[in-house]
Amino acid sequence: MTDPGAAQHTVDSLRTWLINCVASHLGRPADAIDPGARLSDYGLDSLYVLSVAGELEDHLDISLDPTLLWDNPTIDALSEALVKELAQYA
Repeated sequence: MTDPGAAQHTVDSLRTWLINCVASHLGRPADAIDPGARLSDYGLDSLYVLSVAGELEDHLDISLDPTLLWDNPTIDALSEALVKELAQYA
């Protein structure tokens, strides 16, 4: 399936979306989230990771392997991995 919107997602736009998502789940302001910190450092467990994966799938309109979040444990790493993943759909 080709997503015409896939090209619109950049590392920066995905990083911003992920920061806001994490901040929302933690009840913190977005500027308190360090995109270079491991998500587990914020106390995020496997249920949270599955929740974020589901939100990402809805946001991007693609299916993601949940291990993508484990393999890329920071917002920065995940943003870059998502751009590569989305390139497959462009």
